[in-house]
Amino acid sequence: MIPQLPALASIRAALHPLDRPPDGACWNAGELDGLLPAAVPLEAAVLVGLVPRPHGLQVLLTRRTDSLRHHAGQVSFPGGRIEPGDRDAAAAALRETTEETGIPAALLTPLGYLDPIATITGFRVLPAVAMIQAAYQAIPDAREVDEVFEVPFDHLMDPANLRNICIEFGGRARSVFEFVDRGVPGQRIWGVTASILFNLRERLETVR
Repeated sequence: MIPQLPALASIRAALHPLDRPPDGACWNAGELDGLLPAAVPLEAAVLVGLVPRPHGLQVLLTRRTDSLRHHAGQVSFPGGRIEPGDRDAAAAALRETTEETGIPAALLTPLGYLDPIATITGFRVLPAVAMIQAAYQAIPDAREVDEVFEVPFDHLMDPANLRNICIEFGGRARSVFEFVDRGVPGQRIWGVTASILFNLRERLETVR
């Protein structure tokens, strides 16, 4: 018996259904007013992977290589652009996860979507939440991913572990999310990744 079943039921209830992905504006668009590129945003998807462990749910994250064009060296969810051959955003997230981490799509079970989020690099990102079988073995693509690791779900859902920091971008100060590093030493989880996890927490609070 998996002890996370009640939590998984709440998570599923908090998500947009797979057959009805959200098509509205990005929930953080107001915060980025005047900072986004003028071009039409590029559609992308990421996978918020949940791993059931005996000691509790874990969230799978990656650390990107320093040579990438966007978000180099940052902690992120696996993902990328939605390609013409992808059936939908969830399919794109699964494909990208397999390409970046080596985890086969057969070990990934999509549950639903979070709200779309905009990035200052010009992407409209749709996060797909999925279960990852605990027996997976990651074989990261060294061209994109330096490391694949897990962080306790409870740590990331605890409001005490999330703070706002001020950075300067586009000639003005803006506030972004960052997780404190206790429980995840050596890994800085901030920016878009932290915002996606904040959105998950906010949506969970509506069904509790």
